Amino acid sequence: MKTPLFLGCATAISTPFSDKGVNFEEFKKLIEFQISEGIDAIVVCGTTGESATMSLEEKKEVIKFAVSTAKKRVPIIAGTGSNNTLSAIEMSKYAESVGVDGLLVVTPYYNKATQEGLIKHYEAIAQSVSLPIIVYSVQSRTGVNILPETCLELSKIPNIVAIKEASGNLSQVASIANLCRDNLVIYSGNDDQILPVLSLGGCGVISVLSNIAPKQTSKMVHDFLERKYKRSKKSTIRCYSAY
Repeated sequence: MKTPLFLGCATAISTPFSDKGVNFEEFKKLIEFQISEGIDAIVVCGTTGESATMSLEEKKEVIKFAVSTAKKRVPIIAGTGSNNTLSAIEMSKYAESVGVDGLLVVTPYYNKATQEGLIKHYEAIAQSVSLPIIVYSVQSRTGVNILPETCLELSKIPNIVAIKEASGNLSQVASIANLCRDNLVIYSGNDDQILPVLSLGGCGVISVLSNIAPKQTSKMVHDFLERKYKRSKKSTIRCYSAY
């Protein structure tokens, strides 16, 4: 059985900028706010963190800063994916060297890799580091979907522990859960599908909404995981009301 990097809610945290670049003073405030509100993990350099428009140096600085600020109070997960396998390996190695707790690796975008190509891509990255990896499937942004049968093959790689599933296809989520069982943790990648994904065996969400409502989003997930279903439904209403 694969061990989850976290149970509950991880915030795909935004990256604040000034006209001089990354605003680390404000970034620290965001991290401290998330931790004080009881978030379960923080993802840096994800889509919401502007990773697609950041320089390599900015990404490295943000990852290192998040690790030093969090001080192991919550897991820090770094987005290190690329459509260039060697670039993804380089960034993953760097993230490991500065002490992140895990990696979020999106499918190679634009290239439209085959399913076999996806397996080779992730195998190469996984072999380059010892950190747990969450693969990220979001076809609407990348042009490629990770099929359930491919998830099964990826789940056989020891340090690929989870998938952030943002296809929007609940039938696909159900197939992944059925095929992979306890060998691949499932996180919702869509805030509007948190409870449906949890009902199919998911363990949490990597959330955008939790940037502004971390306490409510985390409570929603934990209530469900604790089988307090009515309370989770109420938490959902509160969460979206906060939004």
